Amino acid sequence: MSEKVMLHYFNGRGKMESIRWLLTVARVEFDETYLDTREQYEELVKDGSLMFQQVPMVEIDGMKLVQTRAILNYIAEKYHLHGKDLKDRAMVNMYSEGLIDLMEMMMILPFCADPKPKLDNIYAKAKDRYLPVFEKALTGPVYLVGGKLSMADVLLLECTLMLEERFVGIMGDFPNVKSFQGRMLLTPAVAHFISPGSKRKPMPDENYAQRAAKVFNMKLPLQ
Repeated sequence: MSEKVMLHYFNGRGKMESIRWLLTVARVEFDETYLDTREQYEELVKDGSLMFQQVPMVEIDGMKLVQTRAILNYIAEKYHLHGKDLKDRAMVNMYSEGLIDLMEMMMILPFCADPKPKLDNIYAKAKDRYLPVFEKALTGPVYLVGGKLSMADVLLLECTLMLEERFVGIMGDFPNVKSFQGRMLLTPAVAHFISPGSKRKPMPDENYAQRAAKVFNMKLPLQ
């Protein structure tokens, strides 16, 4: 029996949350070790666990994987969430990269002194650049690529939920994406993950930012 997947990160969303989502949809059980102190981080660096001295880090299949996209791609490949062929994988990756770009804009907000200009920029880009792509792609198909569930679908669900936390009603002009979201929320694994008491992390706040700053010796707020 293989060992349970172990995640190393802060007790919060950040870049690990997409990995939690993907593992959940793949029905893979995982445990977590939270970084609360600078000393914990330095120990991971010292023992060679962090290739580029960065987290997230995921222990899986006897490996210590770093770099968020590499981790996501490995999980997607292993659990058949990466398309049926090379062309499908290219589409899954393009959609996923765009969604990660948008979510990373939101991840920085708790670290900013004045998030208002960044929120305005995120809202505009979500409505003008990102959501129209997915609205068009979901005109007819149930899933984004190849007629089957993929990493891109999981990240789209995560991203739309993040957007709705920040911008009430933002999905009003995107009925296909909203319908897709509704279907995904009904799947048992997702329904469990969004329920109270699950391993899904809450919306990040100032306390989350302070914990991360403590571990990485960052000075807040960021510009």
